[in-house]
Amino acid sequence: MMAMSGNTWDSGLAELLTKVQQQKPLVHNMTNVVVTNFTANGLYALGASPVMAYSPDEVADMAQIAGALVLNIGTLSREQVDAMIIAGQSANTHGVPVLLDPVGAGATPFRTDSALRILREVKVSLVRGNAAEVANLIGEVRVIKGVDADDSASGGNLELALRAAQRLNTVVAITGEEDVISDGVSARIIRGGHVMLTKVTGAGCLLTSVLGAFAAVEPDLLLAGTAGLAFYGAAAARAAEQTAGLGPGSFQIVFLDELAKLHSGSLEGYASVCEADILAEGSVSR
Repeated sequence: MMAMSGNTWDSGLAELLTKVQQQKPLVHNMTNVVVTNFTANGLYALGASPVMAYSPDEVADMAQIAGALVLNIGTLSREQVDAMIIAGQSANTHGVPVLLDPVGAGATPFRTDSALRILREVKVSLVRGNAAEVANLIGEVRVIKGVDADDSASGGNLELALRAAQRLNTVVAITGEEDVISDGVSARIIRGGHVMLTKVTGAGCLLTSVLGAFAAVEPDLLLAGTAGLAFYGAAAARAAEQTAGLGPGSFQIVFLDELAKLHSGSLEGYASVCEADILAEGSVSR
């Protein structure tokens, strides 16, 4: 595995952060009831502009004017999935990137089938989930507890991201102790973040929407996803440093503050990107 120098990556990723902060892209979130407020506040802190629209009477219109559409199945119903597909197809028609957060895929047949239906009927630009969610999307059964992954089976995430990207024909980001992202040809590892993110409800859901903000300003979804993962991880690491010894409530507040304070030098010492070598047969060289 070859680590890129900090300067090589940081300058390119910083340009995307500046674009987000200057352009303030509209991110249309069809997300779950548990995380709506946190997602909106996190996007505002980053510099993006959130909108939450769910009615089938308006989602097509909202999706076509957004910079990105984020579909999150955390608290789903059949009617919500129908509306997501209407929005997703409108986004496809108007060249708007669609991101899918398959929350809890594998926990119940309905949840898994709903995620797969979206993938069949909508061209999804990027999927972001934990290892169990992504594995279940491609028929590789992994245990999931409610909507949380069983961390005892978290190995091989880089190879999993590569396989999933190839089978789903999309960019796939898998988040965990290390974040990985692949477009089926290239793969990257992003190191940063902090375990405190797992103590805050909606941290993963907000991350998918943050990736949406970067996707709205950068057509290269592998690059956009890398930037979003890196800066999100850096903000979390900075927040954890400042709230060491305190609880998740303090961390959550400071984390939002750190998202708002992100700048071109925020990655230094807090997040790093490595690019993996892909072998001819499609496996990953470490």
